[in-house]
Amino acid sequence: MANALGQHLIEEIESRYRSHKTLAEAALAQVPDEDIFRTLDRETNSLAVLIQHMGGNLRSRFTDFLTSDGEKPDRHRDAEFEVAPGTTREQLMARWEEGWGCLLSALASLTPDDLSKTVTIRHEPHTVVEALERSLCHQAYHVGQIVMLAKHYVSETWRPLTVPRGKTEEFNRRMAEKAGK
Repeated sequence: MANALGQHLIEEIESRYRSHKTLAEAALAQVPDEDIFRTLDRETNSLAVLIQHMGGNLRSRFTDFLTSDGEKPDRHRDAEFEVAPGTTREQLMARWEEGWGCLLSALASLTPDDLSKTVTIRHEPHTVVEALERSLCHQAYHVGQIVMLAKHYVSETWRPLTVPRGKTEEFNRRMAEKAGK
């Protein structure tokens, strides 16, 4: 039973991460290149910064996930909040994919027995479950920022990523029909 529950937890966490990745990418796909680098004010991150930071965070946390500290010595977190001149959307998305690749590879290698192991992040111990939950929350937080900024920039031409406003009853009816209710 414990192995089945552990496997279910790993699969559910992976599903949630993939859902957040898909949501962010669908939002980003609606934004013109020039808006990727735009900021609302001096204290707001651009979409480019969020992409860099999320990719860098995932690469650092999930490279050698079970065997090395999640804050890698070659990570320069502060630099993730500055976009180098000449950076392209393609370069940003390559960094994004690298980070997500590290995460998904680490998740694919986990077994239920790994869930109670201890990993470190900045020399602080966490169970694998704690580290995954911490990371999932962090990524979800930034995905929300991406969606909000993308929606702001695209404005009137925004295509909803979830149930559109005013369509909840219609959506619920389709879901009930699908379930045979």
